[in-house]
Amino acid sequence: MFVRQLEYLVALARERHFGRAAESCHVSQPALSGAIRHLEQELDVVIVQRSHRFIGFTPEGERILAWARQTRAALDGLKQEASASHAQLSGVLRIGAIPSAMPLVSQLTGACWRDAPGISFQVVSLSTEEITRRLDAFELDLGMTYLEDPRLDGFRTQLLYEERYVLLMNLATQRKTFATSPLTLTWQDLEGLPLCLLTSNMQNRRIINAAFRRARVQPTVVVETDSIFALYTHVKCAGLSSVVPHSLLGPFALDDDDVYTIPIMPELLHSVGLVGINHDSMPPLQSTAWRIASTIDIAPELNPQVPRRRVPRHRVSGVVK
Repeated sequence: MFVRQLEYLVALARERHFGRAAESCHVSQPALSGAIRHLEQELDVVIVQRSHRFIGFTPEGERILAWARQTRAALDGLKQEASASHAQLSGVLRIGAIPSAMPLVSQLTGACWRDAPGISFQVVSLSTEEITRRLDAFELDLGMTYLEDPRLDGFRTQLLYEERYVLLMNLATQRKTFATSPLTLTWQDLEGLPLCLLTSNMQNRRIINAAFRRARVQPTVVVETDSIFALYTHVKCAGLSSVVPHSLLGPFALDDDDVYTIPIMPELLHSVGLVGINHDSMPPLQSTAWRIASTIDIAPELNPQVPRRRVPRHRVSGVVK
C-alpha cells in the first residue's frame, strides 16, 4: 500500500469524478483508476461503485475512506513534527471561515506567519455546515464560525470576539428614508426598507431572520448574495440597505464618504471563534495557530462603540473612528 493510493481515494471522494480527481492529483485518469483498483486487490474489498462514471463508495469503501483520511492527516502531522524539530515549522494551514468572519481571518494568519514564517495558508469562505463537514473529513485544519451553533457539539472551540449588528445604508438612502439622522433604530424601523442580505443557507442570515421574527417584521429582501463584496456594493451603488455585523465595517469603510451605519436595538450579540477537531493532541500547525489565537486581542479591531455617523476617509488601527 502506498500513500499516493490513499491520496487518490481522498481526492475521488472530494471531486466525485475520476477525471477531476486525477487532475487535482496531477496524474492521468488511468493512473488514478489503476492505483485504486490495486488498493482494492490488496485489501480484497470493493471500494468504489463503478459504471460508466463514478457512482459512489461501497459501505466497506466508506469505512476505508475514513481510515484513509485519518492516515493522511496523521502523515501531515508527522511531516509538521519533523519540520518543527528543525526549528522551522512549515506546511499549509487550511482555514474555513463563515463570510462575516472573513475580514478578520487576517488577524490570525498574520500573527501565525509572524511567529512561524514557514507556514502558508489556504483560506476559504464556507457555511458552518460545510466547515464542520470538512473538519470531520480532515479537509480543513481549523474553522472560524458562530460558537452557539449546535452543530459544533463535540468540537474544540475558542472564543475570538463578540459580533453585533448594524444597519448599513448610503447617504442618499438615509436622507430619503429618515427625516433626521437617527442615532439608533429598532428592528421595526426596518420594515419596508429594501434590503440586500446574505443567502438563507448562511448562519448570519438565520440570525437576522430570527431577529425580524421576534420583532414581527417581514423584511423586504430585494437581493440575496453569498458575497460580502456584492452586498456592500449593492448598498453603496444600488440604493439598497443591509444588516451586517460590525466586524465588516473596517475592511469595507476605506475611503468612503457615502456609507452610514446605524445601531439596531435590541442589540444582537453573537460569539465568533475558532473551531477544531477535539483530539487529545493537535498536529503542530493547528496547535501553533490555536496557541497564537489565544494571544490575539481582536476586540480593539472592532470598535466597541459601533460608529453612529458617516464613515470618514481615515481609519485608525483598521477601525472606523
